[in-house]
This record gives sequence, C-alpha cells and structure tokens, in this order.
Amino acid sequence: MKNRLEEIRKSKGIRQEELADILEVSRQTIGSLENGRYNPSITLAFKVARYFNMRIEEIFIYEEETL
Repeated sequence: MKNRLEEIRKSKGIRQEELADILEVSRQTIGSLENGRYNPSITLAFKVARYFNMRIEEIFIYEEETL
C-alpha cells in the first residue's frame, strides 16, 4: 500500500513527533508508515484521515497485487 502521509504532514508543517503524539503512536510508527514499511490498522488509518480531515483513500492508496 502506498500513501501520501509524509507529503500531507509536511504540507501542514507538522513534525513526525507531533503527529505521533496526536495519534498516540511512536515516531517510529509514523516513519515506518511514511516509508511504506508498515501498513496501518484500520483504526489508525481512520485516526490519520480524521486528523487531516480527509478520506482514508486520499491518504492511503491500495494497489492490488497482480498475480
């Protein structure tokens, strides 16, 4: 899953640490999300979307794997 989290976060002038505190996760979790090493739980995806007043699919882009 790709995402626009880093782009959106930076456009709002928010540091990883600040976003982590707001979402009640670690800064490492935010970094891992931004780098695509970690896919968020549905709860975390909703929290992120709600915080930025966006739809989940505007932030997280699901791409089906081709077989």
